[in-house]
Amino acid sequence: ERLSDTVQNALMNIVTVFLGISVGATTAAERFLSLETIKIVVLGLTAFCFSTVGGLLVGKIMYKLSGGKINPLIGSAGVSAVPMAARVSQMEGQKANPSNFLLMHAMGPNVAGVIGSAIAAGFLLAVFK
Repeated sequence: ERLSDTVQNALMNIVTVFLGISVGATTAAERFLSLETIKIVVLGLTAFCFSTVGGLLVGKIMYKLSGGKINPLIGSAGVSAVPMAARVSQMEGQKANPSNFLLMHAMGPNVAGVIGSAIAAGFLLAVFK
């Protein structure tokens, strides 16, 4: 339990700080703080929002078609933010019903989101190169 808590909190924060420092130390401000960077961040946030909403809508459709056997919350885990999106689905599901255990089910669409993102990135690189 202590190891799990350390990895989820302290170690994650330490790695994030070191990553931020290493990227920040090697990036020139005039290249990073530009209008293009802001556009990319806005596009990423927009894509994240559409992906989450799309996943929830498809989850709702699957819920209806399955007669209530599929929890629509796992659709929100389709974003490629591994494993945070799956953990958020798990936590929100347990708030609604403490007997919900969605983590393993949510990791499926979560990993599929990562694979889909990699394929889309490869396609875009091939087309616009």
